[in-house]
Amino acid sequence: MTKTVSALYDSYSEASAAVAALESAGFPHSDVSLVANNTERHVRDRDDSDAADDAGKGAGIGAALGGAGGLLAGLGMLAIPGLGPVVAAGWLASTAAGALAGAAVGGAAGGLIGALTDAGVPERDAHTYAEGVRRGGALVTARVDETRAAEAQSILQRYKSVDVGARRAAYEQGGWRAFDPSAPVYTADEIARERARYGAV
Repeated sequence: MTKTVSALYDSYSEASAAVAALESAGFPHSDVSLVANNTERHVRDRDDSDAADDAGKGAGIGAALGGAGGLLAGLGMLAIPGLGPVVAAGWLASTAAGALAGAAVGGAAGGLIGALTDAGVPERDAHTYAEGVRRGGALVTARVDETRAAEAQSILQRYKSVDVGARRAAYEQGGWRAFDPSAPVYTADEIARERARYGAV
């Protein structure tokens, strides 16, 4: 039986290290997904365009990662309402891109939350994950055999993953209740303030 394990990170570098560790442990990249905020342009379009800066325009093409392999070699750029510019790869990213291509504004964000909940992630956590990406974070999700779920979760926790319950509580103290795809996209300065608030590098 398959189980979904997920972890939210405050930085792209932590998330990409977790992805590489999962693949090194033998988890197939086809079962791993990464969705990361790209407002700070950690990953650039192959054509170095600014297409992903407009959160209403939809999917971009490819990303330049300088020799990365596995899942990270397949990263693509997306602009998702409510999340803004993201880099994404894997089964979860495919769902979000499909929702964006064929849906009204906000469909991709709904697709992200819907894909997570369909895969067994509690809805409260799915909303927190989406909000975490909106605020500059990165989400790694893996579909694994339940006999290896504890191993996969242990790998994800090695790379400074966020305590999702504590982060949700912190968001709620600021008045947040659920991910809102119509909310304004965070700027690089706002993301920097979020990272400072939570002690993220």
